[in-house]
Amino acid sequence: MPSIYQLKPAFQNLLRPLVKYLYARGITANQVTILAMIISLVLGCALFYVYRQDTHHYIGFLLIPFWMLIRMAFNAIDGMLAREFNQQTQLGAYLNELCDVISDTALYACFMVISFISTPLLLFVIFLAILSEYTGVMAPLIGQMRRYDGPMGKSDRAFWFSLLAIWSIMASYLDSIISYQTISYVTNGLLAMMTILLFITIYNRVKNAITVT
Repeated sequence: MPSIYQLKPAFQNLLRPLVKYLYARGITANQVTILAMIISLVLGCALFYVYRQDTHHYIGFLLIPFWMLIRMAFNAIDGMLAREFNQQTQLGAYLNELCDVISDTALYACFMVISFISTPLLLFVIFLAILSEYTGVMAPLIGQMRRYDGPMGKSDRAFWFSLLAIWSIMASYLDSIISYQTISYVTNGLLAMMTILLFITIYNRVKNAITVT
């Protein structure tokens, strides 16, 4: 199944001049990785703190799609710095995987403050997202390359959660003309769709890892 991840080569080509500039200034891949995680944690915690008692007008969540796009650039940049400028290290491999999972969890979990989102369903999506990444990193244990199969990889989840953020903002301003029940159905329907696609992603990563020759 197609995934936004397949657009990565073109995205990297756009960023290559910036990567060369950062390398010339002494910026390392690990620094970029850690900075992206710190910003994600700060943003997730800030949104949770600001909206934990506010059940309307989640305009602050507009930061989510903006940061998701910028974070994709961070993720591409740290990988290019590591591969193209001989910065690959064992510590970097750990940071690359662990910081992504920590960042994802912080950015997804802050959606719990949105009143019409089902917290159990959101937590299940977060669990499956972590499981899908764990499934991907297990491939090298059987002698295969790390798996990035979709349809709900990291880049795809960034898109879906950005969509969820935009919808939540719109819905919070439309609650006078759309019933709370309808808003809840649509919102949690998006999460349910993500759940299905995450199951497919996990299946694809396992299947493709064990069938590669």
